[in-house]
Formats: sequence, C-alpha cells, structure tokens
Amino acid sequence: MTSTGADATATEEFLGHRELLFSVVYNMLGSVADTEDALQEVWLAWSARRDRPAAGPVENARAYLVRMAVNQALARRADLSRRRETYVGPWLPEPLITVEDAAAAAERAESLSMAVLVVLETLSPLERAVFVLHEVFGFGHPEIAGMLGRTPAAVRQLAARARRHVHARRPRRRTAPDVHARVTERFAEAALGGDLRALLEVLAPDVTLWTDGGGKGPATSLRPVHGRDRVAALFMSVAATLPDGGLDIRYRRVAGDPCALVFSGDSPLAVVVVDLAPDGERIGGIYSVTNPDKLAGIRW
Repeated sequence: MTSTGADATATEEFLGHRELLFSVVYNMLGSVADTEDALQEVWLAWSARRDRPAAGPVENARAYLVRMAVNQALARRADLSRRRETYVGPWLPEPLITVEDAAAAAERAESLSMAVLVVLETLSPLERAVFVLHEVFGFGHPEIAGMLGRTPAAVRQLAARARRHVHARRPRRRTAPDVHARVTERFAEAALGGDLRALLEVLAPDVTLWTDGGGKGPATSLRPVHGRDRVAALFMSVAATLPDGGLDIRYRRVAGDPCALVFSGDSPLAVVVVDLAPDGERIGGIYSVTNPDKLAGIRW
C-alpha cells in the first residue's frame, strides 16, 4: 500500500470510530473540551503509528482505538481531580448539547444522563472506566481487561463494585421522554416566570439544587440547596431580579436528558437539567450549569 493509501485508510478508520471514541471519553471525563483534547492525542498517536514499519498491522482498529482513548482519558483524570480541588462551588459535567440532526444525535445517544454522570464522579478512575465500557458500551470483561492491563477477574470485581455503587445512588428507573420533557418545561416556565404555586407543585419535597457557576457565572448558591421551600425561594428571588422581557428559553437535550437552555440576548446564561423523583411526575434534582467556560460551545 502506498503512503497516500495508508494515510487515507488510517484517517477513514479513525473517523469511522470517532463518535464512539468521543462518547467513551466524554462519559469517563464529563468534559467536552478535555474529550476533544484526548481525541486529538489519540489521532496523533494513531496517525504516527503508520510511519513505523515495525509496528505491524492492527487487526481490530475499533478495539485498538478504544484502548488508546481509554488510556488518554485515564491519564487526564489526575489533572481533572487537581482542578476540582480549587473549583469554586459544585462541579457539574460540561453539558453536551444534542444536535438537531437526527443521524448525528443517534451517534452520541450513548452519553449518560447528567444525574448518572454526577454519580460516576464518585467512582475511582478504573471503576468508572469499567462501568462505562461494560454497562454503556457492552464491552466484555476479557476485552476490557486487555484495554486496561488487568486480569478479567480484577475487571469483574471492579465492574461489580461500580455497579453496586451507581445503583445504590441512582436506582434504575425509566421515565417516558415526553413526560420528562413536559416536567422540564413546567419547571422552567414556573421558575423564570416567578409562579411560586406552579413551582411548588412540580418540585418534590426533598428536591436538591446544584448550581455550577465555577466562580465566573451566576450561581444561586456555592453549596447544594436541599428542600422544596428553600429551592423555590431561591428561584423566586432570581425571577424577581430579571429585566423586563425576562430571558429566552429553548428546549433541547443534554446527552440523555431534556434540558432548558436559558439565553440572555444571544449569550447562553444557563443549561438546566432536571432529574425526576421516583414518582416520575415531580423533580428530585436540578442541575444548573452557568459557568461560561462550559457554555462556550452553545449557540442560539
């Protein structure tokens, strides 16, 4: 094969698996920017490999690229942990807005919900890697063992520990997407419209609010706020300060969740995701991302 032919093949193989690699790394890191940086490193390493004659052929490009991507993600976890130590207020995953195009949306449909990503932050890096690879993408324990340089038995133990941890904090339940979207819209209209009665009706008694402003964006609190009355009072105070004409809201999806995009003019002000309580009709968790660094890629 000519050098040009090898270059084209390497590029096609990488691009053919790029959305899978993106989803794997994003679910491990919760950061779009860091995911893009990791994939750039994967591409550089993958393209450089073709220039080493002694490297030999890759029989399974998909598995090889995933292994490279996972190792890049694991290498970045330490840096992310250091950044978290000095982060101002609660840290939430960077919103991954699902694009309008149906085909592109389907390619990233494996991204986990905001609530699950928050729970994954409490796992060790290896536990998170195993959980994402096995529970989300269906890789078998022997295949994961090869990617991580562990024995299949060790991977099974990591998988069992991670699964117990996640399910204890986030029990499995299914909510119809249209119900979730409807509750999201009721919440956004009540909260930004200053309708206290409607807001209290949609909030569960033990609701919790997390606001990630990172010390740069508006934040209702630097700590999670618990309880329906306290959360409602905070949103009423925010609604009272809004200028005439208020804010503009658009409804999209963040990874696996319906969300409200809040704009001030052409600038994104917040991405708000709600997590439904077990009854499936009221809100048990609210995740509001207002850090402008995490909203930089969002457009009206």
